[in-house]
Amino acid sequence: MGKPLQITQDNFKSEVLESKQPVLLDFWAEWCGPCRMVGPVVEQLAGEYEGKAKVGKVDVDQEQDLAQNFSVSSIPTLLVIKGGKVVAGRVGAGSKADLAKMLDEALR
Repeated sequence: MGKPLQITQDNFKSEVLESKQPVLLDFWAEWCGPCRMVGPVVEQLAGEYEGKAKVGKVDVDQEQDLAQNFSVSSIPTLLVIKGGKVVAGRVGAGSKADLAKMLDEALR
């Protein structure tokens, strides 16, 4: 079962910008209730999309610059990045079906 990647400023370029696969990024924080609700869904998607897409988590408390680069002002914010560009996104905890749909559209 795949686990979400921990995305940091150090690995962002190699894991996200240069990725051949779409990447679902979960901008979250430990103290955020809705983030904890969506966390298990993000982990499930990491396993289900292993080999097709990447799933990563960005701790906004640790990686404030990354959060600012994507204008993240509310968390959770979930973005799908393909070819170095944001192709889908939502603010707030989404259902597994909503997040899977964003990934599926990026895989087309």
